[in-house]
Amino acid sequence: MTGRTTGHITGRTTGRTPGHRVTDAAEERLRRWRLVLGGDQADGTGHALSGRDAAMDGALTALYGKGDTPRTGRDRAAGLGASAPAVARWLGDIRTYFPSSVVQVMQRDAIDRLGLATLLLEPEMLQAVEPDVHLVGTLLSLNKALPETTKETARAVVRKVVEDLERRLATRTRAALTGALDRSARTGRPRHHDIDWNRTIAANLKHYLPEHRTVVPERLVGHGRASRSVKKEVVLCVDQSGSMAASVVYASVFGAVLASMRSLETRLVVFDTAVVDLTEQLDDPVDVLFGTRLGGGTDINRALAYCQSRITRPAETVVVLISDLYEGGIRDEMLKRVAAMRAAGVRFVTLLALSDEGTPAYDREHAAALAALGAPAFACTPDLFPEVMAAAIEKRPLPIPDAG
Repeated sequence: MTGRTTGHITGRTTGRTPGHRVTDAAEERLRRWRLVLGGDQADGTGHALSGRDAAMDGALTALYGKGDTPRTGRDRAAGLGASAPAVARWLGDIRTYFPSSVVQVMQRDAIDRLGLATLLLEPEMLQAVEPDVHLVGTLLSLNKALPETTKETARAVVRKVVEDLERRLATRTRAALTGALDRSARTGRPRHHDIDWNRTIAANLKHYLPEHRTVVPERLVGHGRASRSVKKEVVLCVDQSGSMAASVVYASVFGAVLASMRSLETRLVVFDTAVVDLTEQLDDPVDVLFGTRLGGGTDINRALAYCQSRITRPAETVVVLISDLYEGGIRDEMLKRVAAMRAAGVRFVTLLALSDEGTPAYDREHAAALAALGAPAFACTPDLFPEVMAAAIEKRPLPIPDAG
């Protein structure tokens, strides 16, 4: 028996007396199953829908039809067709009947199942959609095909998503990295206000005097005073192949946040088979995103060669490679470059993804080879990224998530 895959059907309250609870619960189960299974032969509930439920069912049927098999052209049973007005009405309907998180899933399914990506080239469509990271990825993949009448609308959609992400991530990122930068600049001759008392006590426990019940602090440990001089250099090297769309969006936002910190010198490099340095555009992540080119092949070795050539202070540099590691270039040379950078003192971090989606498909052989070099590869959520960067800056173990 086939059903729908929206992942969320909302409930309703009947407002009846306690004596009807059993009946109400049974009816609610039938209602939910009916919405999940769809009608016609898939419907074994015998439950009739009306009002808002019928409208919800219509919106689901327009996208998912009678089964789970993607359909295109004349063969599809869904009711959206290729009509822009019909799609615009449908987009409005799903935003009325479903929460934002479900709307985003349904929009992605509509693009994948019904081939609606080309309709996003129309300004009216972009004004009707629910902006999210995946929609931005789709727009970036269509960037070269966007007509002039749509480009401004597309930029507005991308900017809304970017600003939402910055509000969510910037404060925590700056706080985590500012603390890490201060701790990485510890000094043995701190001023009074810069003394790290916890570490000072720990370092002097052997000088404890029982008769006086005190510790003699023969060695003071403190943080260096905040300085406007650059303390660390960060290189974000981002794979812009099609499967990395969400990672490109998040990396651009984080790149802009890091570039705003005076104590960091941040470089953003994106690559497929070519390498593009977008560092000069980091003051506006929207410009960065429209400077990317999603899709194409992958030459990690070439990208790392470029990054390596721009490193001036290896011991104070963190290189973050964000890639699924499907290398189209010279594998052995790629590994040699990573080994050489690590030997020079560079902290090298490999992220298989920078997104909320979990670990993607990736080249396990290359991941294992990097791990053997001391650069384990793992997927990272945007919420974890500040902690990963803080650990890298302080040269302490990375907070690698459990594989499970």
